[in-house]
Amino acid sequence: MSRVYRLVMSCPDQVGIVARVASFIAEQGGTIVEANHHTDAGNGWFFMRHEILASSLVLGLEDFKTKFAPIADQFNMTWFMTDSDQPKRIALFASKESHCLADLMYRWHEKDLPGEIVCVIANHQDLRSMVEWYNIPFHHVPVTPETKPQAFAEAEHLVQHYQADLVVLARYMQILPPKMCADYAGRVINIHHSFLPSFVGAKPYHQAYERGVKLIGATCHYVTEELDAGPIIEQDVIRVSHAHSIEEMRRQGRDVEKTALARGLRYHLEDRVIIHGNKTVVFSS
Repeated sequence: MSRVYRLVMSCPDQVGIVARVASFIAEQGGTIVEANHHTDAGNGWFFMRHEILASSLVLGLEDFKTKFAPIADQFNMTWFMTDSDQPKRIALFASKESHCLADLMYRWHEKDLPGEIVCVIANHQDLRSMVEWYNIPFHHVPVTPETKPQAFAEAEHLVQHYQADLVVLARYMQILPPKMCADYAGRVINIHHSFLPSFVGAKPYHQAYERGVKLIGATCHYVTEELDAGPIIEQDVIRVSHAHSIEEMRRQGRDVEKTALARGLRYHLEDRVIIHGNKTVVFSS
């Protein structure tokens, strides 16, 4: 793929934003290869994402950002700009379940994930051999009620050591402390079944089976201090029936979790997600 710069912004809606940004890019010789716009009419907010062919610009990335800053100030924009040749660095957190972790590592190994997995941090040893087969550093950081503060301090130290840009909870069965949620706001992604707020706690598929549910699914979202209530990035569902056993429902649930997490992560890695309050705008490809 050609190298692109991604210009992502949000601001109060008003006339002339698209024209001014497009004119500025054209003045720098830039070719826009993908453009996405959305206006939330309910609260008067505007969202935009442009991919600009890097080779078409007469300016480098930093000079472009410097010259663009006055326009951003004019429209009161929250904005950032990234380079597709600088993939985001990912720290994966895991426990014992392997399906999401294995899927992401496979996609990374096959160069089908536009990011760099730099380490796996797990509170159990079960997945070590699988991770090390991919030549990814594996760190066992056990978590108990007595050692939880020290364990998460060590985990956060490892994330910083590997200079990870984001954390992905690949079925990590621990609740992150509030400080880590705040420190990495918008940079921790989680996946869970979509029965919530119903069927809370252990054995959700058993509970769903007893209720005779007809749809099961998964939710990929950003992590906040409020458990499983962060901005949603991606969701998926699959239909089941009375003929499905609990194990068949769990198997299909694992499949949906893998695909929803992979899509949600890809959207984040490609800067397609804009967080606004507790919602997201996702410019899916």
